[in-house]
Amino acid sequence: MLAFAPLHTAASAAGVAVTWLADLLAPLAGGTATAAAIVLFTIGVRLLVSPLSLAQVRGERRRAALAPEVRDLQRRYADDPATLQGELLALYRRAGASPVAGCLPALLQAPFFLVMYRLFATGDGHPGLLGERLAGVPLGWHLGDGLSTAVVAVFGVLLAVLLVLARWSSRRARRAAAATGTIAGAPTEGPGAATLGRLVPLLPYTTVLVALVVPLAAVLYLVTTTGWTALEQAVLRRPQPADIDVR
Repeated sequence: MLAFAPLHTAASAAGVAVTWLADLLAPLAGGTATAAAIVLFTIGVRLLVSPLSLAQVRGERRRAALAPEVRDLQRRYADDPATLQGELLALYRRAGASPVAGCLPALLQAPFFLVMYRLFATGDGHPGLLGERLAGVPLGWHLGDGLSTAVVAVFGVLLAVLLVLARWSSRRARRAAAATGTIAGAPTEGPGAATLGRLVPLLPYTTVLVALVVPLAAVLYLVTTTGWTALEQAVLRRPQPADIDVR
């Protein structure tokens, strides 16, 4: 368990912050103060890591801009992997880019999301959090724990929002792939590209599947962070004039 001590400590600290926010919001939000605090805390963390999101988008744009040249090199050196690797590295070096430029910021964000998910899914470090309620439904309640009018209404609204966000993100991913000739920064040609092209637009729907098995607090977190991601996609990944240097 010592290996998880830092994660437990971080989740406990996050729980204290959410509780402080709930106490602050209580005069205005009443019984929904803790749910509102989860939403605000999630937004606050997403704002904190937004520079990493911007770096990720810039890396993806650089790689997308280089995609035609990458495909050309792959065709020219298809039978010479060693030369291909050297030419690709030289291409990225000349462009001031990196093959993993869009991946590293996403990896750096992972610990933040892991802490929040652990707190809201298990109450780690702050179990009393899941005992609070939203519209009469405990934040620790799972959809499979039993259905009532309140449970159906609360979970139904949140799942509907997740479905809308997933559909929007999926359609946007398809349009981006068609416009740039890349799938999540990777060329749309080559081994495995067809399979990747079918899977990537389906990934946004995994949040809906997760929401079916996690407690209400975690569903609130998923809705908020997914909505924030959609907003980032709309703002940061909007079409750029060709003469703008995104570096």
